[in-house]
Amino acid sequence: MKKLLLGDEAIAQGAIDAGLSGVYAYPGTPSTEITEYIQMSPIAKERDIHRRWSTNEKTAMEEALGMSFMGKRALVCMKHVGMNVCADAFVNSGMTGVNGGVVVLAADDPSMHSSQDEQDSRFYGKFAMIPTFEPSSQQEAYDMMQMAFDYSEAVKLPVLMRVTTRMAHSRAVVNVKDEPRKQNELNYNAESKNWVLLPANARRRNDIVTAQQAELEENAVKSEFNKYIDGQNKKLGIIASGIGYNYVRECYPQECPYPILKISQYPLPKKLVRRMCDECDEVLVVEEGQPFIEDMLRGVMDGNAKILGRLTGELPRTGELNPDVVKKALGMELGENYAPCEDVAPRPPALCQGCGHRDVYTALNEVLKEYDNPRVFGDIGCYTLGFLPPFRAIHSCVDMGASITMAKGAADAGQWPAVAIIGDSTFTHSGMTGLLDAINENANITVIISDNLTTGMTGGQDSAGTNKFEAIVRGLGLDNDHLKVVVPLPKNMPEITQILRDEINYKGTSVIIPRRECMQTLQRHLKQKKAQEAKK
Repeated sequence: MKKLLLGDEAIAQGAIDAGLSGVYAYPGTPSTEITEYIQMSPIAKERDIHRRWSTNEKTAMEEALGMSFMGKRALVCMKHVGMNVCADAFVNSGMTGVNGGVVVLAADDPSMHSSQDEQDSRFYGKFAMIPTFEPSSQQEAYDMMQMAFDYSEAVKLPVLMRVTTRMAHSRAVVNVKDEPRKQNELNYNAESKNWVLLPANARRRNDIVTAQQAELEENAVKSEFNKYIDGQNKKLGIIASGIGYNYVRECYPQECPYPILKISQYPLPKKLVRRMCDECDEVLVVEEGQPFIEDMLRGVMDGNAKILGRLTGELPRTGELNPDVVKKALGMELGENYAPCEDVAPRPPALCQGCGHRDVYTALNEVLKEYDNPRVFGDIGCYTLGFLPPFRAIHSCVDMGASITMAKGAADAGQWPAVAIIGDSTFTHSGMTGLLDAINENANITVIISDNLTTGMTGGQDSAGTNKFEAIVRGLGLDNDHLKVVVPLPKNMPEITQILRDEINYKGTSVIIPRRECMQTLQRHLKQKKAQEAKK
């Protein structure tokens, strides 16, 4: 059967067809569509595959390990910076190993279309001594997902699968199975001596996993996803990984005159790399992301080949690759290019008209005019756009949850006013522990949890703390007199500004929750309501 699928959708369908029992994820572009596809899948519903969003990537990883412990197959999905959040559980999963197969899908974002950095998740696989797969096409992503679960169970390790934005968000026709594989049966084969990482157990497992690396590398040499395609002209060899291989093939639609080594499974297949370095005068490394392969080549080659790539300037050091960039590196002529139309004015991102965050920033800016050198610490979400005109309201945005902890640190340094603004989903993701620190010390900060009743930045997914924030904040120990809830509307501006003023002047920790539904999800819900009423 053939389907037209995004790369993300091919991964999701591949997981379902591989006998998936649960997907665990926190939404983050460009990975979000994987979980959404499974959530919408009739087969996933029929099979009762777990498919609700997790509170953050660390809880997702740990929940998947719990499912694996019981012998079933689990998929964990996140964007690259989510790997930082789940790193503790991810790295330790290499020590515990798996019972049921576990695939961790990391979607990297070269050129930072919607991210804070260009982090390359392949380094996590190497660091944790976990095999890593990197598909070069949608079909390969589908096939590889099924092989990854089998491989995970065969080598008793989780598998990291890494894709990038263009792979995740481009479409192709994919041949899929007519019938998904049955889910694993519940079993009790997990051995506690592997899963209880007391030092004695961890040292034993560390020796086992370290010794296993030679086998994993030999498997990569023999892998169907790694191919050495010989060429007549040995002046140059090309090593291409992931979607970089597609770009090379686009440069040579008929036949490439140079040898090509396609790498889509790691550890690095050094035997194949050495062959190319021995046979070729120069080797160009075409890889999306950071110079992961290129850097390792300098330590494994025995031949005299000169290594070219991002570190030597043939390819740009930052940003996405594309066929034209690869053509330039290969010394080929570029096709015709078209300049952007001068009649179209640039349109920077902005908060939606009618968005509650707008009213929050309007009120906050109005009040902070009354103070000398106020500082507002922002967080990850739609409301980060408050840094841009017309608001210019925040002074920092580092990572999920950093607003509260940075505000506390600034207050510890003597800053006043110190204001933190964080969204509802981000607060439950990683803001609660920071607020607990602040409450325990009664830090002189004002925390604004701007609640739009959804995870707005990634498309309106469910937010873990919806309708629970007052209870959470009280449970963390905040004085109820300094917990305020407001409705961010222009008509309520006098009330909101007075509450902001009062809580900023209070010498301790206070929390203000402006609550109004996201305009995007509100419109969606209104359409659904009208459709339901029309059916009656």
